[in-house]
Amino acid sequence: MTYRILFVCLGNICRSPAAQGMFRALMPKITTESAGTSAWHAGEAPYGPMQAATVKRGVDISDLQSRQFVAADFEAFDLILGMDADNIADIQALRPAGNETPLRLFTDYAPQQGASHVPDPYYSRDFDGALDLIEHCAAGLNAALSGSSAD
Repeated sequence: MTYRILFVCLGNICRSPAAQGMFRALMPKITTESAGTSAWHAGEAPYGPMQAATVKRGVDISDLQSRQFVAADFEAFDLILGMDADNIADIQALRPAGNETPLRLFTDYAPQQGASHVPDPYYSRDFDGALDLIEHCAAGLNAALSGSSAD
């Protein structure tokens, strides 16, 4: 079985591509994608400063390209992870009737960090701080999936 995870943020140029890149480095056998709740940056590569920050951690996300989240993603993925409550609300609004694909906050996988969301470094400029949290969340997700049919 192929397990598919979708990481979602607002523009799909900072948080969600970084989460996808960090997680695929940990679990390359799991299929991952990322998307944004907006189409502002559709077709663009991840934001340059985020790419530079991930490269410093040994993760290259330059191959990723922004796209907008669509209702069909509920059928295409086994787990959808939003970076903040606004993302979750926007995603949930598109959920088809009867669909039960799990939708969770990415930070649910790192409760010890005490963060309710992954802050958007596009606005805060704290790329390293966002990546620190993303790394913790990715490790927690990895631990949650290890030993299951997903790995």
